[in-house]
Amino acid sequence: MFVVVCMLANLQLVVTAAQAGLRLDRWLVQRLPTTTRALALAALADGQVLVGGRPAAKGRKLAVGETVEVVHLLEQADLAVQPEPDLPLEVAYEDAHLLALNKPAGMPVHPLHAGERGTLANALVARYPALAGVGGDPLFPAMVHRIDGDTSGLLLAAKTDAMYQALRRAFQARQVRKIYLALVHGVPARGQKLEHELAHDPGRPGHMVVVTSRNRRKIRRPLRAVTEFEVAQRFAAHALLRVTIRTGVTHQIRCQLAAIGHPIVGDRLYGHAVTPTSPTPLSELARHFLHAARLELAHPATGAPLTIEAPLPPDLQAVLRGLSTRQRL
Repeated sequence: MFVVVCMLANLQLVVTAAQAGLRLDRWLVQRLPTTTRALALAALADGQVLVGGRPAAKGRKLAVGETVEVVHLLEQADLAVQPEPDLPLEVAYEDAHLLALNKPAGMPVHPLHAGERGTLANALVARYPALAGVGGDPLFPAMVHRIDGDTSGLLLAAKTDAMYQALRRAFQARQVRKIYLALVHGVPARGQKLEHELAHDPGRPGHMVVVTSRNRRKIRRPLRAVTEFEVAQRFAAHALLRVTIRTGVTHQIRCQLAAIGHPIVGDRLYGHAVTPTSPTPLSELARHFLHAARLELAHPATGAPLTIEAPLPPDLQAVLRGLSTRQRL
């Protein structure tokens, strides 16, 4: 969902003698100081800035007397997350320094574009307005990590810039233990430690792929991914896994489990569709069965151990109940 933002629009600006010779992107920021260079570059790439009535390149050198037409150009203020007090916000833990949020499935963590609504960040700044200014990204305030939109569970947010930096350092040093619950197809014989190189699939936008000798030449910037799991519960054709990630690569759990033949139930990107002849708990699941269930860390302010948990949401509990009555070994 999007709303109208207060951008610069339909401006006709003339290049002065003092400005002649400047690159167009730098001239825009100098002439319109409420915007930023990144926003100016985006507007130029979208053809929203015209010189002589035509879209112009960012590096174009301007001449005295030329007219620059700004069709649409966002300002820095447009990047603020819009508060939405009607959105749900479940706080799993809170103290004077940080809080943990239990995100529902289907809700994005934060806006990707100015004016976007319906995200956890919109709910967060509505209840905690001061957190809008914490962290370095106005569209991703206070929160120090992400989970997929259809993944439910825990996210940490900082209440101050000092705590934000401390939590970021803890994540970068892999001092935060993140534990997920995942229901997978098939039943692994035992727990495993998975180590792969993952990368964005050049042929499928938004999809990660395991790097192999066959595709390595096509891959850019592979990332090491380390995931460990143990089997928490076995059923006839599925298993509930307790998964710990040691790194933080996009779609890490989903991609790695699929790579070893145990895709997550309901994962339409890395798994396969369930098409039974009659409705089952699996076929009625509207998203993938992945839940960020537990966080373990030393509290950056006190050094004391901190463990935060979020129970399985009702839709995932219903799936397990259905399996336990029909398919449990």
